[in-house]
Amino acid sequence: MDPMIELCDIIAKRPDQFRDKLAWICGRSPQPENLQNDSPRASRSQLNAVIAVARFLSKCPHSKDDRPISVLLEFIRAVPSTLRRSFWPQSYKFESIASFYVEFLKYVYEAANGSPDLASEIAEYFGEVVTATVSGQDSNINDPAISRAFVLALSDDFPPVLASDADQLIDHLFQQLTALVPASQGEVIPGNSEIAAAQANGSSSYWNSCVDQLNFINDEGGAMSKQVVASFEEESLECLEKQEVVFKMLAHVLEKVSIDQKHLVQVRLIAKKQLQFMSAFLKVRKRDWTEQGQNLKSKINAKLSVYRAAARMQIKSLVSLDVDAKTSKKLVLETLALLIDAADACLLSQWRKLRACENLFTSLLSGIAQVAVSRGGQPLRVLLIRLKPLADTWGSSQGVMFDGVLKTCCEIIESGWARDRAPIDTFIMGLATSIRERHDHVEQVDQDKQEVPAVQLNVIRLLADLNVSISKPEVVDMILPLFIESLEEGDAIAPSLLRLRLLDAVSRMASLGFERSYRETVVLMTRSYLSKLSSAGSGENKSSTSEANTERSETLPAGFLLIATNLKNAKLRSDYRHRLLSLCSDVGLAAESKSGRSGADFLGPLLPAVAEMCSDFDPTVDLEPSMLKLFRNLWFYVALFGLAPPIQKSKKSDSTTLNSSGNTGSITLQAVGGPYMWDAQWSASVQRIAQGTPPLVVSSVKWLEDELELNALHNPASRQGSGNEKAAITQRTALSAALGGRVDVGSMSTISGVKATYLLAVAFLEIIRFISNGGILNGGTSDSTSLNASRSAFSCAFEYLKTPNLTPAVSQCLTAIVHRAFETAVSWLEDRITETGNGAVIRDSTLFTHACFLINSMSQREEHIRNISVKLMVQLRDKFPQVLWNSSCVDSLIFFVQNDTTSTVVNDPAWEAAVRSLYQKNVREWIVVSLSYAPCTTQGLLQEKLCKANTWQKSQHSTDVMSLLSEIRIGTGKNDCWTGIRTANIPAVMASAAAASGANLKLSEAFILEVLSTGIVSATVKCNYAGEIAGMRRFYNGMDGFQSGAAQPGVGGGLQRLISGAFSQPQQTEDDAFIEVTLSKFVRLLQQFVSSAEKGGELDKSQFRETCCQATALLLSNLGSDRKSNLKGFSQLLRLLCWCPAYIATPDAMETGVFIWTWLVSAAPQWGSLVLAELVDAWLWSIDTKRGLFASDKKYSGPAAKLRPHLTHGEPEPLPDINPVEQILAHRLWLGFFIDRFEVVRHNSVEQLLLIGRMLQGTANLPWSFSHHPAAAGTFFTFMLLGIKFCSCHSQRNLQNFRSGLQLLEDRLYRACLGWFAYDPQFYDINNMNFAQSEAQAVQYFCNEMVNSLQSDSKGHAQENGKILVHVNDGYHPIWGKMDDYAVGMEKRKQLLLMLCEHEADRLFVWAHPVSKEPMPSRAKLTAEKWIEHARTAFSVDPRIAFSLASRFPTNTSLKAEITQLVQSNILDIRDIPEALPYFVTPKAVDENSALLQQLPHWAACSITVALEFLTPLYKGHPRVMAYVLRVLESYPPDHVTFYMPQLVQSLRYDEGRLEGYLLRATKKSDIFAHILIWHLQGEELEPGSEAAILAGPPDERTKYFQELLPVVRQRIVDGFGPTARDVFEREFDFFDKVTSISGVLYPIPKEERRAGIRRELEKIQLNGKDLYLPTAPNKLVRGIKLDSGIPLQSAAKVPIMITFYVMDRDGDENDIKPQACIFKVGDDCRQDVLALQVISQLRDIFGAVGLDLYLFPYGVLPTGPERGIIEVVPNTRSRSQMGETTDGGLYEIFQQDFGPVGSPSFEAARRNFIVSSAGYAVASLLLQPKDRHNGNLLFDNSGRLVHIDFGFIFEISPGGNMRFESAHFKLSHEMTQLLDPSGVMKSETWDHFVSLCIKGYLASRRYMNGIINTVLLMLDSGLPCFSRGDPIGNLRKRFHPEMSEREAANFMKSVCVDAYNKWTTAGYDLIQYLQQGIEK
Repeated sequence: MDPMIELCDIIAKRPDQFRDKLAWICGRSPQPENLQNDSPRASRSQLNAVIAVARFLSKCPHSKDDRPISVLLEFIRAVPSTLRRSFWPQSYKFESIASFYVEFLKYVYEAANGSPDLASEIAEYFGEVVTATVSGQDSNINDPAISRAFVLALSDDFPPVLASDADQLIDHLFQQLTALVPASQGEVIPGNSEIAAAQANGSSSYWNSCVDQLNFINDEGGAMSKQVVASFEEESLECLEKQEVVFKMLAHVLEKVSIDQKHLVQVRLIAKKQLQFMSAFLKVRKRDWTEQGQNLKSKINAKLSVYRAAARMQIKSLVSLDVDAKTSKKLVLETLALLIDAADACLLSQWRKLRACENLFTSLLSGIAQVAVSRGGQPLRVLLIRLKPLADTWGSSQGVMFDGVLKTCCEIIESGWARDRAPIDTFIMGLATSIRERHDHVEQVDQDKQEVPAVQLNVIRLLADLNVSISKPEVVDMILPLFIESLEEGDAIAPSLLRLRLLDAVSRMASLGFERSYRETVVLMTRSYLSKLSSAGSGENKSSTSEANTERSETLPAGFLLIATNLKNAKLRSDYRHRLLSLCSDVGLAAESKSGRSGADFLGPLLPAVAEMCSDFDPTVDLEPSMLKLFRNLWFYVALFGLAPPIQKSKKSDSTTLNSSGNTGSITLQAVGGPYMWDAQWSASVQRIAQGTPPLVVSSVKWLEDELELNALHNPASRQGSGNEKAAITQRTALSAALGGRVDVGSMSTISGVKATYLLAVAFLEIIRFISNGGILNGGTSDSTSLNASRSAFSCAFEYLKTPNLTPAVSQCLTAIVHRAFETAVSWLEDRITETGNGAVIRDSTLFTHACFLINSMSQREEHIRNISVKLMVQLRDKFPQVLWNSSCVDSLIFFVQNDTTSTVVNDPAWEAAVRSLYQKNVREWIVVSLSYAPCTTQGLLQEKLCKANTWQKSQHSTDVMSLLSEIRIGTGKNDCWTGIRTANIPAVMASAAAASGANLKLSEAFILEVLSTGIVSATVKCNYAGEIAGMRRFYNGMDGFQSGAAQPGVGGGLQRLISGAFSQPQQTEDDAFIEVTLSKFVRLLQQFVSSAEKGGELDKSQFRETCCQATALLLSNLGSDRKSNLKGFSQLLRLLCWCPAYIATPDAMETGVFIWTWLVSAAPQWGSLVLAELVDAWLWSIDTKRGLFASDKKYSGPAAKLRPHLTHGEPEPLPDINPVEQILAHRLWLGFFIDRFEVVRHNSVEQLLLIGRMLQGTANLPWSFSHHPAAAGTFFTFMLLGIKFCSCHSQRNLQNFRSGLQLLEDRLYRACLGWFAYDPQFYDINNMNFAQSEAQAVQYFCNEMVNSLQSDSKGHAQENGKILVHVNDGYHPIWGKMDDYAVGMEKRKQLLLMLCEHEADRLFVWAHPVSKEPMPSRAKLTAEKWIEHARTAFSVDPRIAFSLASRFPTNTSLKAEITQLVQSNILDIRDIPEALPYFVTPKAVDENSALLQQLPHWAACSITVALEFLTPLYKGHPRVMAYVLRVLESYPPDHVTFYMPQLVQSLRYDEGRLEGYLLRATKKSDIFAHILIWHLQGEELEPGSEAAILAGPPDERTKYFQELLPVVRQRIVDGFGPTARDVFEREFDFFDKVTSISGVLYPIPKEERRAGIRRELEKIQLNGKDLYLPTAPNKLVRGIKLDSGIPLQSAAKVPIMITFYVMDRDGDENDIKPQACIFKVGDDCRQDVLALQVISQLRDIFGAVGLDLYLFPYGVLPTGPERGIIEVVPNTRSRSQMGETTDGGLYEIFQQDFGPVGSPSFEAARRNFIVSSAGYAVASLLLQPKDRHNGNLLFDNSGRLVHIDFGFIFEISPGGNMRFESAHFKLSHEMTQLLDPSGVMKSETWDHFVSLCIKGYLASRRYMNGIINTVLLMLDSGLPCFSRGDPIGNLRKRFHPEMSEREAANFMKSVCVDAYNKWTTAGYDLIQYLQQGIEK
C-alpha cells in the first residue's frame, strides 16, 4: 500500500486532529490550473494523492473540510483529459491506468452513497463527463484502450447523475446499442408504434406477442436454434462486452434517477427481447454450434454476462411500476414467467457448469424473489405454483444453483408466511409428499436395487435446509412425521442412501430445539443406534452394505453431535445429556460382548456429542448419584476400550509395551484388553468430556463400590470379567503405566481387576483434565482472567484423597494420580510459555488458579492432603516464579484461613494449631523468596494488601501475618532472610526497593528496611491520597460543578478540547466532569515540574511527590470504570507520571518515580505493559539526549574531563552545569526498577519481555553510547547484568522463538561491555561508602553471571554449541566484524571480559574497603601465552581495550611486547588513539629513525605531560617527534600550557629552534604567557659568583648554550610585543621589580628600622594602571598596596619581605576587594618550591577530579630573576610554632580552645578538616619526600586544615648533610595522632577514615603516575638541589609501586601510615629544631 494511502486511513480516523496532513495531501494533488490546460499531465505522486483524497471522502463523506471535495470535483471535471495517453506518467502501464479508474470510481461511488450533499455536487459534474465519454466526443484524440478501461470501471461503480443528463445519456446508450446488436435479431430499439401500443394497452398486446413468439420458439426449436446460432456468430467478444456495459449503465441510471416514461418503456422492451432470446439461446444444443473450443466458451461466457445485465436492467425497470395498477400486475406476472423460464433453461442448459451460467441463474432467482416478495399476493401464489413442477429439475442440481434455489425458497416462504399461509403450506407439503411418492414407486419397481434418484435426495436436503433457515415449529411438525414414517417403514438393517439422508434431515430438525420434534427424533435415533449395535457381529450383518456402516459410524453420530451443538434450551440439554450418557453405558455394556470387534468402534462415535453436551456442564455442582454413575460408567469404558488420548509426550504408537520397571517411557495409553489406535476426533472429545466430568466419587463414604456393582459394568460374556486373573494383571499393568511407574504392579496385588480398571479410569480422567486445557473445569465465568480456585481441576483430584479408610494400595495409587496430574499441568504450562496475547492470559490465569487452590488446600483437615498441597505448591512456585507476585495468589496465601473456617474446624484446636504452624512457615518463605527476586513489586503488593483494612480486620490470623512481616528485614548489608546472591542483592535493585517502600531513607548510606513498618506507613499514605481524591470527587459533585456548563475560574474554556480532543462527546456525567477538571490540574502541575527542570530549577521534592501520588490515586480510582470518556486525558497523565521522573532525572525525582510506578503495577497489573512501554520510551529518549548513564560527551567523563589537557588528552571543555553523577544515580534507581520488573515478568509476559528487549537493544546499539564516567561503573554493569539475564531467557523457552535475535543482542551486550574497558581505569568517590561498595558489588555480581554463562557454554547449553544463528556474510559478523570461528572467538572474548571484570571488581572493592582485612578473591594466574591471547583478542575488538589492558597491568612485559607488535602491525588503523604513542615512539625508534615515526603528522593529540616526555634528551629532538610535540602544544590554548613553563624553559637546553619558535608564537597569543615565560627565563639565569653558580660548578657546553640562549629569547619576546603589549609588560615588570628591590634596600638597614623602611619604599611605588596582576596568580588584579603591611622576615639570605596587596578576581565584582600577602625573596632559589608545588597542584587536581575529599593548598611561587622570587602567603594561617608561642598545650588542646569542646559540631568539623588535609599531604609527602618538616613549616588555617610550606628539601636530599633523620614518609607527630586517633591504638573511626583517605589518594595518584613523573623528569638537568644525589626519578617511580595490585598498594599505604604513627624520629627532629632554631615543638 502506498504510504499516502496509509496516511489517508490515519487521517480518516481523526480528521480534525490531522488537518495539516490532509492539507498536505490535497496540496500534492494536481492543481486546477494544471488540469485545465490543453494537455495536462499528472505525476505518479499526484495520482496517488487523488486516490488518497477519494479514499478519504469514502471514509469521511461528511468532512467539513472543503479542500478534499474541491480536489475531487476538479479531477472529475478533468476526466475527459485523462482519456489521453499524454495525461499519464510514462511509467504507467495500461493495467495501472485501469486499476486507477477502478479505485477512483469505487471511492467516488462510496462517498456519494454516504453523503447526499456530496452526491448532488458530484452529479452536477459527472453526467456531462459520462455523456461525453459514451458519445465518443474527442474520439480522435482519446486513447481507445484508456476509454474502454474507464467505461468498464464506470459500469461497475456508477456515480450519481442529474435527471436531465440521464435522459441524454440513455439516448447515447441506445445509439451505441443499435450499432452493437446484429440485424438478424431485428430492431433493437422499439419503434414509436411499439411504444405507443405498449403504453395504450398496458403492454399486454406486446407481451402476448412475446409469449406467442416464445411458444413458437419452444415448438419450433430447431428453426429458432439456427436463427439464434446465426445471430450469435455475428457478434464479436468486443461487441458482447459493450452490450454488457450498456445494459449495466442503463440499470445504474434506472436505480439512481427517474427517467422519461418513453425511455422507460423502451428499456423494458429491450430487456424483454433479451430475456426471450436468452431462453432460446440456453436451449441450443452443443452440436448445433458451428464454432467449438475455447473461443466458443469465451463467447458463451460473454453472452451470458450480457443476459445477466439485461435481467438486472429489467428488474430495475419494474421498481417504478404502480403496485395496484392492473396493467402493472399483469406485467409483473409476465416478467416472472419469463424469469422462471430463463432460470429453468439455465438448469437444463449444457452450459450450466460454467461460472457465468451459475451467476446468471443466481441473478434470475434473486430477481424472481425480489419481484415476488415486493409485490406479494397473486405474484407470490403464481410463483409457488410455477416452482412446484420444477422441483424435480432443481433437485437434480448441485452447488451454487442449489444454494440459489434454497435462498429463493426461504425468502418466498418467510415473506408469504404471514401474508398468505395457504399456498406456502401447499408448497411445502407438495415437496414432502413427493419423497413418499417416489419412495413407493421405487419399492414397487425393484425392491432388490434401491437406487435413490438424486432429485429425491436433494429435495430432502432442501426441506431440511428450509426448516433450519425458517426455524418454525409448524413447518417442522408438517415435515418431520413424514420423514419419521419413512424411516420406520424402511429397512433399518440395510438402509439406503435415502435413509441416511432422512436421518440427517430429522437430526437437523431436532437440533432446532422444539421439544416435541426433539424427543421424537432422539428416541428414534437412540433406538436405531442400539439396533445397529445388536446386529453387529451377527450372521445377517456379514454382508451389510456400506450404508449400514455409514449410518452407525457417521450419520447417527453426526446427528447426535448436531443436536448437541445446536440445542440451547437448558431443560432439553439436561435431558439430552442424561440420554446420551445412558446410551453410552448401554453401548459399552453391549459392545464388550461382541467378539472380533473393539468396543471403541461403537462407543467412540458417540464421544463428540457427549463432549458437546459436557462443554457447558459444571462438574462442581451437586449431582444425583444416578448421574454420577453414568459418568463413572462412561469413563470405565473409556479406559476399558482405550479411548483415552496419550498422556505423555511421545510418538503415537499402535501398541503398548511396558519396560521392566513398569514405567511407560515413551508409550501411549490404550485399551486394557489390547492395543487400539485411537481416533483424533475421539481424543479431542475425551479431553472436552474431562473438563465437564465431576469426580468419580459416587458415594461420600465409600466410593469404591461393591465388586458386584463394578462387575456389573462388565458383560457376563466378556473375556475381561473379574474372574479372569490374567485380565486383572493386564489391568494393573495398564494402571501402573498410567501412573508413570510410581506404583509398581506388585504393590497392586490387593486391587481387583475391575477396581484397577476403575482406578485407571480415574487416572485417565484426572490426567486428561490437564492435557486438554491445563486443568480448568467448566462453569463459572467465561472470562479467563477472573477464574477462581474452585475452577482448578485439582479440586476434583483431591476429592478422592478425602475418602476415609482407604487401603494402602488404593491410597498410594490415588496419591500417584495427583502427582501425575500435577506433572501434566506443569507440562501443559511449559508448552505454552511462548504464548502471547490471549493465549498468555489463559496460561497465566490457569497457573494462578491452580496455585490459589493449592494454597487454600493447606487448610484441609486431612494432614496428608495438606502435605501434598504444600509440596505441590512449592514445586509450582519454583517452576513458575510469577505466582509469587500474583495478587490473587498473595490474597489466598495471606487470607486463606478465613475462607475455609467452619464450625467443625473451630472446635478442633489441634487442627488449628497445625494449620497455623504450616501457614506461618509458608507465608514467610513465600514473602522472603518474592522479596529476594523482586523487592519493589513485592512491597507494592504487600502495601496493597495492607490497604485493604477491612480484609485484615476479618482475618482471624492477621496478628500472625503482622508478626511474620515484622521479622523480615532487607537492606544493603547482609540479609539473613535468604542465603546466597539473589536479584535483591544487586545494589540498584535494593536502592529501588528502598524507594518503592516509601521510607524516607538516605540511599547514600547503608540502610536496613523493615518490611512491615515501612509497608504500613506507605499503605497509610496511599490510602490517604486515595481518600483525598474521593473527598475531592464528593466535594466537586456536591457543589454541582458539572452542571453549570460554564468554564470554571482558572480552568479555561479549552478544557474540553484538551481532554477529549476535537471529537464530539456524549453528555458528561458528574464523574466525567470531575475527572476532566482534575486531569487537567495534574497534567498542568506535572508539566510545570518539567518546565522548571528544563530551566535548571531546583526540584521541590515533597511537592513533586505529593502531586505524583495524588495523580496516581486519581488514575487508580477509575481502575474499575468502563467509561470510555477522558481516555486521552488518562493516557496523557499516565505518560507524564512515567516521563516526569525520567525527565527531571535526579535521585529524589527517581525515588518518587519508582514509588508511583510500583504502586501502579501492583494495584493495576493489567497496566504493566503500558507503564513499561512508556518507561522504555523514556529510557531510549535519555539515550538520545545523552543524560546520566548515557552522557557520553567528554565533559561528562569525570576525572578525564577535569584533567585535560595536562594529564589526559583532549580539548579542555567547561564542566557541565548539571552534575552527571546525580543523573547516573537516578539511572541506577531506574535500572533497579527495570530489573525488578524483569524478574516479575520474565516467566509469563512475553509482551513485557519484548519491551525490555527493545530497551536493551536500543541501549546496546553501536556506536557505544554510555558515559565512561567512573561513577557509572556500577550502573553500567548492572545494566549489562540485566542484559545477560534477559538473553538467558532463551533457555527458559519463553523467548525461544527469538533465538537469533537474542544471540545478536548478547553479542551487542558483550561488545558494549568490552567497550567499558576501552578507557583507562578510573576511580571516583562521592564521600559515600555505600556508593563505593555498591559499585564494587555490581561489578562482582556481573562477574558471577559471566561465570555462570561460561559454565553454561561449556556444557553446550548456549548458542547451540557455538552455532551462529545470526546470518553472516563472507565471514563478517554484524557486531564483531571479520571472524573465522565464531564459537572460539566468542569464548576468547568472554574470557577476556571476565578477566577485566574481575580486575575491575577487585579495584572497586579496594576503593570501597581500603582498610578491609577481608581477603581478596583468589584469581587464577595467567600464563604469558594467555596474556598474549588476551592482548590479541582485545586489539581485535577495539585497540583501545588493549591499551587499557596495559594500563591496568603496567608491569606485564609479555602484554606490553604483544601490544607493541600489534600497534606496529596495524599502525594505520589506530592513528586516532593517542595512547598508542609509547608503543612506537621510543628512544630506540628515534635512534633507528623508524619508518613508523612517519605516522606522527597524522596522529591524534596526546596530553601535555606525554608530549613533554618527548622533549627529554632521550628523544634527541627528532624532527618528526618535535613536530608532533609542537602540534600538540599549539592545539591547546597557551593559558593551559603555562602551568608547565618551568619544564618548557628547561627543554630549551636541547632545543634546536623548534620549541623556541612555539614559545614565541604563544607569547603573541597571550600576554600572561609571555610574562610568565620571561620571569622563568630570568629565574634560570646564573649570576657569576652567586651561590647557585658556585653550587652548579663549571658549566658544560650545553649549560653555556642554555645560559646564552636565555637573554636572547627574552629579548626576542620583548621585541615581538606590539605597542599595547609592550606597555603592559613594562608597567607590570617595573611595578614588581620595584617591590622586589626593597629587599636589597633593607639589607644594610638595622633590623628595628626595616619595617619603617619598607613603608617608605612602598610609598614611592605608584600603581600605574588597573590591569596589573599578581605574578603568582594572573587571575588576581592588583588594586593597591597596604602600606603598613610590610614585614621583614628572618632568613639567612638577603632580607625577604612580606607585603599585602589589595586584589580582585579578574572576572569578579569590582567592589569585591580582598587582601593577598606575598613574600618577595632576594638571594633564594625558588625553583625547587615551584617543582614541588607543581606536583602538589597535580595531586590536588587528581583528588578533585576523582571526587576525593582531600585538601592540598598549592600556593603560588614564581621565580622572577636569578635567586629572586615571589611566594604567595597562605591566607588565614599561622604556623604550628606560632601557635606554640601562645599556649603550652598540644594540637588537641589548641583545637579545643579554638573550636570548642570535643564532640561539638565546630570541633568535629575542624577535626574533619584536619583529617582530610593531613591525608592529602600524607600522599604528597610520600611521593615528594619533603624533609625539614619542623613546626615552622606546618601551617594551620582558621578551619583546622593543615598546609605544608617550604620545600627546600625534597626527594633525595635532607638537612644536616643528607642525614635523612626524618625517616617517616610523612610527619605524624603525637599531637597530630591525638586528633586523628582518639583511641591512641589506631582503632578509632577517625583513624580508619584518615587511613582510608590516604589509601584512596595514593590509589588515585597511581593512575597518573607517568604524568607526575614526566613533570619531574624534565627538571632533571635544571641543577636543582633535589636532583644532586641518588636516583630521584627511579625512586619516585618505585614509590608509586606500579607492580602492585590495588590491594597490595592499599596495604602498602596503610603500612606507611602505621609507620609514620608517632614515630620517634619525627619527635626527635622537632626537638633538634627547637634546640637549634628555637622553633616550638
